[in-house]
Amino acid sequence: MKTIALLLPLLLLAACGEKTPPPDKIQLGPRLVKALKVGSSGTALEERYSGEVRARHETTLGFRVGGKLVQRLVDVGAYVKAGQPLARLDPADARLAAAQAEANRALAAAELQRTQDLKARNFISQAALDAKDTAAKAAAAQARLAENQTSYTTLTADASGVVVAVLAEPGQVVAPGQAVFRVAQDGEREVAVNIPENRFAALKVGTGATVTLWAGAEQRSYQGRLRELAPAADPATRTFAARVAIQNADDRVALGMTATAGFARAADEKIVVPLAALLQQGERASVWAIGANGVVSQRAVVVARYGDAGAVLASGLAPGETIVAAGAFKLVEGEKVRVVAEAGQ
Repeated sequence: MKTIALLLPLLLLAACGEKTPPPDKIQLGPRLVKALKVGSSGTALEERYSGEVRARHETTLGFRVGGKLVQRLVDVGAYVKAGQPLARLDPADARLAAAQAEANRALAAAELQRTQDLKARNFISQAALDAKDTAAKAAAAQARLAENQTSYTTLTADASGVVVAVLAEPGQVVAPGQAVFRVAQDGEREVAVNIPENRFAALKVGTGATVTLWAGAEQRSYQGRLRELAPAADPATRTFAARVAIQNADDRVALGMTATAGFARAADEKIVVPLAALLQQGERASVWAIGANGVVSQRAVVVARYGDAGAVLASGLAPGETIVAAGAFKLVEGEKVRVVAEAGQ
C-alpha cells in the first residue's frame, strides 16, 4: 500500500508533463513576420535579337553574255577594287560574232555609197536611198554591239569590296546574267535580325538600338538604328526581316560576325513580389495583406509571369500596400502579426 501511495503522485506528475508544449512552440503574443511594401518595378527593359553582320550593299555579279567560264581570278575573301577583272569567258564566239557584224557593216556602207551615186544621177528614187541608209545605220549599230559583247567576256567589279561568295567555277557554261560572284561593298555595316510578330508593331524604322559584338572578351558595343523592317512576315519562320545600321563601325566589325541588336522597351510598371510571399492553392494564387492594425487578410492576385526577381502581378495589389514577404503558409485569416522588417520595392 505504501508503494502504491508513493507511485501515484509520480504518475500524475508525468501525465501533466506530457501536456506541456515544448518551449519553441509556445506563442507569446502576435506572430513575427517579415513584411514588404510593394511598388511598381519601374525597370527599363531591353529586348535583344541575335543576327549576322552584313554589308549595306551586297552586289551579285554575272556576265552580260553567255559562254564557257575559262578563268576565275579571285577567291572568296579577296578584296577587289572597282574595275578589277574577276573572271573571263572563252572569247572565241564573241570575236567571230564581232567579225561577222563588222563585215555586214562594211557591206552596208558600200551599198549605201553606190546608192548615193545612182541617186545623184537620178537612176533611183529617194525611197531606195533611204532604205540603204537605214540598213547601213543598223549594220553599224550591230557592229558596235558585237564589239561591246567581246569586252563583256571579262567580268569586272563594279565597286570596291570583299568577295563573299563564288557561285561558278572554270569549265562551267554560264547563261547571261547568271550569278558568278557576290561582293560586299565597302561602306556601312549592318546587322540582319528577325523580329517576332509580337514586337513588330512596337518597332519603327529609325528606332535606336545597341549593337554588341560577340567576338572578343570586351564585347564592344556600337550605337545603331533600325534602317529597314520588312512589311510582311516570312511564311516559314513567321518573323519579320530587319536591318540595323551600325553607326561609326570600325575595322573590328567584320563581315559574318555574330552580333546582338538590343531595342529598349518602356519601363515595366507592374508589381513584383517575392515567390515566398505567394500562397498557391491549385491555380489560385494569393498573398497576405497586412492591415493598419496588424491583422492579415488573404488577397487573391493574378500572376502575369514569373521572373528572376519574383512573380510579376497583373492585378490584386496596389502600390504602397504591405504584404507578408515570407512564411505565408504559416498564417491564418484574421491573425494579428508584428512586423520585424519592412523594405520598399
